[in-house]
Amino acid sequence: MNLLASMRYLVALSEHKHFGRAAQACHITQPALSNALRALEGEFGVVIVKRSRVYVGLTHEGERVLATAQRMLRDNEVLLQELRSEAGDPRGRLRMAAVPTAIPMLSRFAAMLQQRHPGIVPAVLSMSSQELETGLENLSVDLALGYTERMHLPGVKLKAWPQSIEHYFLLRRAKKPSADRLRIGRPIAWAEAGKLPLCLLTPDMHNRAIIDQALREAGVAAVAPAIETNSVLTLALAVSAGTVSSVLPGAMVAAVRSHRELEALPLVAPEVRTPIGFMTQEGVRPARALDAALAFLQTPEWQAQARQHSGALDAA
Repeated sequence: MNLLASMRYLVALSEHKHFGRAAQACHITQPALSNALRALEGEFGVVIVKRSRVYVGLTHEGERVLATAQRMLRDNEVLLQELRSEAGDPRGRLRMAAVPTAIPMLSRFAAMLQQRHPGIVPAVLSMSSQELETGLENLSVDLALGYTERMHLPGVKLKAWPQSIEHYFLLRRAKKPSADRLRIGRPIAWAEAGKLPLCLLTPDMHNRAIIDQALREAGVAAVAPAIETNSVLTLALAVSAGTVSSVLPGAMVAAVRSHRELEALPLVAPEVRTPIGFMTQEGVRPARALDAALAFLQTPEWQAQARQHSGALDAA
């Protein structure tokens, strides 16, 4: 039995929660995955996967094996990167995740990092805040970009690198397209925005909780969006193609500034400001790719990009 491979299959099953999809992700057949997990149970003498016709979860012992598997796979990746990298030339995978509204910033960061270090292969994932926190906790996410105000995991110490203080905008179709790109208009009160048909993220997203709270403070008793989605792309496309408006942070507005048919109005009364930052689990030895990413995010080159494409933006 290949212990490392079996541990990888177990982690895949935990992530996909489906035998077929886990096998596909590991590029093996479903029977091969099931046989490897049974062999793993035989090796340790415990039942790891709860038996059913479909995946229903892991046993208590299985959760303990899973935690060890996650550490083993990460240690293996750290070692591989040490062996394959040279001084100044880090090589290896880097698994990064962001809350949906911060995906434009993380995508920009990944592209610039890969250009700087071609040997790094970034994976950019969109996750809810809860999923992101779970990923940091179990080390399936190397570097996260999200709401630093939420970085309170029991038994896990996180380190943060602040990136921006997000401001919020009402995004809507302009009465008349501008000459070249999206226009930053005059401020609008949250109470006025609450009267409009809105396209918002689903209630399980922390961004939605921020918006709901701001609207309540502005006197809007209940939020009834015209459209709900878990996709930030849908937020922008729904505004561009339809008659709805949306509420977006500066980083998302910056990503659609080439759309001259749109305008963004700063939201006021109340003033909502949300700190966004990169986060990692503290006390864990970083792999070479993560080391390079942490060094890059502290450079003036990246910090200038973060300031330019998030926060309050400018009206130019």
